[in-house]
Amino acid sequence: MRKTPVLSGLLLGTAFATSAQADPYRWCAEYGGGRGGGTNCYFVTYRQCQAAISGNGGFCRQNGFYTGPDRRRGDRYGMRQGSDPRW
Repeated sequence: MRKTPVLSGLLLGTAFATSAQADPYRWCAEYGGGRGGGTNCYFVTYRQCQAAISGNGGFCRQNGFYTGPDRRRGDRYGMRQGSDPRW
């Protein structure tokens, strides 16, 4: 009789013990130029987002739900220091 509440507590405790994961995707692509198009928020770097909207129309914006670490100012768009952003 006493084992049932203890086992129930252990099972519930392990069910809710999973840790929350950070959202690693910093950038979102807004397709259609903001006129009712789709949204894709699965880009780690700004360059990935730009490549996805290339030829499709739209723009890239920062993900409002991003919870990952802040980056250095020079690495804001996922580029290394001194790299040409056009390439």
